[in-house]
Amino acid sequence: MKSLKELYRIGLGPSSSHTIGPSNAAIIFKEKTFNAHGYVVILYGSLTATGKGHLTDYVIEKIFSPIPCEIIWKKDKELPLHPNGLIFRAYDKNENILSEWTVYSVGGGVLKELCDENGSEDIYPITTMTELLKLCEDEGKSIWNYVEDYEGEEIWNFMDEILKVMKKSIERGIEKEGVLPGGLNLRRKAFQYYMKSIQTYKFLKEIGTLFSYALAVAEENASGNVIVTAPTCGAAGVLPAVLFYIKDNYNVSDEKLLKAIATAGIIGNIVKSCASISGLKLDVKVK
Repeated sequence: MKSLKELYRIGLGPSSSHTIGPSNAAIIFKEKTFNAHGYVVILYGSLTATGKGHLTDYVIEKIFSPIPCEIIWKKDKELPLHPNGLIFRAYDKNENILSEWTVYSVGGGVLKELCDENGSEDIYPITTMTELLKLCEDEGKSIWNYVEDYEGEEIWNFMDEILKVMKKSIERGIEKEGVLPGGLNLRRKAFQYYMKSIQTYKFLKEIGTLFSYALAVAEENASGNVIVTAPTCGAAGVLPAVLFYIKDNYNVSDEKLLKAIATAGIIGNIVKSCASISGLKLDVKVK
């Protein structure tokens, strides 16, 4: 199994393949071409079919802002290696091409230039819950210990950043009102549910708060704002809502929350390895 750094990804919603991947690619290209005076981004395949609804153009332009960026939609055309292909071009002040980059957003926020099947190396030897639970029982360890054994102590710095982004996405989401982007004129409701929940008592207050937290992150995701894939953009609100509901109601420390994220990550990684996660091309393993 891969590192949890490939399961939890920070990026702009609402789609790991259509916004997180392209926006991260834009960040990389912008850093490489900091002296550019203008950009052109050409989108192909699936990115043109549903890119408008997924805010693909919006997040790319947001990354390159204030430098001008033209989005070109190549409908009904695909690059040879994957449906989600992009070509980035940077121009100087005389409109000469400074640099060009072809990249593919292959799902889950992953970027590949050649769409190789191997990708990054596996770091976890165990790929089933049966094996993992037996190992923990035999060695007297918790699942989070297993994460630390193979990722090293530095994984907790990464998990801390993940927790902070999750918290901020809740805080932003429960404060905002108005209409969500996308043309359907759907109103944000997290603020409304949160205000109702804090005016009630016990069970209704707790459940209402939990629901408002999850909805807050989902609305931030739908608005093209920063969230954590957990493990997808569509599910981004569930884990933060549960974690901060527990913190609010049971006085749990951030250290415990980090261990919970690691535990949830391993379970998600096993699902990713042995079954499927939306947006990823996976091999099915039956044991």
